[in-house]
Amino acid sequence: MLPNPSALEAEVRAVGSAAILGTLGYALSLALFEPLHARLIGAIIFMVALWTNEGLPLGVVSLLPLILFPALNILPTDSVSENYAKSIIFLFLGGFLLAIAVEKTGLHQVIAGRLLSVFPNTPRGIIFSLALTSAALSSFLSNTTTALLLLPIGLFLTQDTALKLRFVLAISYGASIGGIVTPIGTPPNLLLLGFLEEHALPTVSFFNWMIMTLPLAVLMLLITGFVLSLGIEPGKKVQELDQNCVISTNQRKLAWLLLALITLLLVNSPIKPWYPGLGLNEKGILLFFGLLMFAPGFRFLEWSDSKKIPFEIIFLFGAGFSIAAAFSATGLAGRIAESLMLLKGLPTLAIILIVASLVTFTTEITSNTALISIVLPIIYALASQAGMETGLIMMVATICASYAFMLPIATPPNAIAMSSGAVKVKQMASYGLLFNLLGITLITLTALFYWRDFY
Repeated sequence: MLPNPSALEAEVRAVGSAAILGTLGYALSLALFEPLHARLIGAIIFMVALWTNEGLPLGVVSLLPLILFPALNILPTDSVSENYAKSIIFLFLGGFLLAIAVEKTGLHQVIAGRLLSVFPNTPRGIIFSLALTSAALSSFLSNTTTALLLLPIGLFLTQDTALKLRFVLAISYGASIGGIVTPIGTPPNLLLLGFLEEHALPTVSFFNWMIMTLPLAVLMLLITGFVLSLGIEPGKKVQELDQNCVISTNQRKLAWLLLALITLLLVNSPIKPWYPGLGLNEKGILLFFGLLMFAPGFRFLEWSDSKKIPFEIIFLFGAGFSIAAAFSATGLAGRIAESLMLLKGLPTLAIILIVASLVTFTTEITSNTALISIVLPIIYALASQAGMETGLIMMVATICASYAFMLPIATPPNAIAMSSGAVKVKQMASYGLLFNLLGITLITLTALFYWRDFY
């Protein structure tokens, strides 16, 4: 079947514009950086443009470092390819298998039904219940999957245009807010852990990560629900949702397995200085439970189900690690960090605010995974040279990469919300700007007065 001429023309324009932007970025960078660094900047701009305009499939763009970096003498092929097989990727692979099993058995519908039943069947109650359900599910499932699964429920619950807007945004924003709660909730979290491991820096255990991020997520959810509930006319009609869902034997078995996994992760995590933990490898634990989905006696998955694994996301991880490696290996991170050394005299509060604001608003126009891959080595080099609190500032940048609420391109849940037809860009931008500013403020305060105790 021949491609649609208009679609083909759009794809050619997208790739062409990305190439022009990459070339322009290279040319402009030559005025400030040496040729090697300029080539890296041009290649990254080219890939980010393709990620943004979808001129090529996500997975294809994510494999381009294997071609571009050796061709441009940035990194040899072996140094690039090893980034696509880092151990942290297998933690996410195990998480994908668990998510597929949850979706296949319908356990997510049971969880959603039970959570929705906790709140009153009013517009405000539904907004809070959708946001909380979305956040809870996206803590362990991908935020993209969570938004896709809950969107039909949000659209079904009302025919009122204003309420549909708020329900859809509650799902979208809830998925982004909840994605920070666990290391496997969203890709930037794993990129941070992989970076810390790569540079032999103190890492954060699964349990400690949850202790650090849960209060922030709960506070953001409460504020989000409150703001989205403002101005609702009393008496708005909401459809009844069948919440009398009976859990099947398979669903119950999987629920017990997930509970066992969470318990093991909690018991395994050290709580300094009181409890050393079990010392088991968390990546191995997640992968083991993921593979357990195929085991006799459970058999939630067949090998054919593995086709549902979003390998393009795994390739995206590899691209992110490759970009970070190139920044460090070529010395570009250090070069940019030197240019930013004027920040070192500023108070910690000002530095955190600047980092949080730059990452939050830059994420609005580019992939948060690609952005955090670029930002982490720069922050590491800057903090190392200036004697700043490296881990703390990198944590701020990572969480801010997920808290971008203004534009559809910022995060997959935003794009999914826009695809529903219930949200216009102007409406998302209006709510999103407020939530961006609230997120920056809350993350900054949390970092200063709470996260510091963990570093």
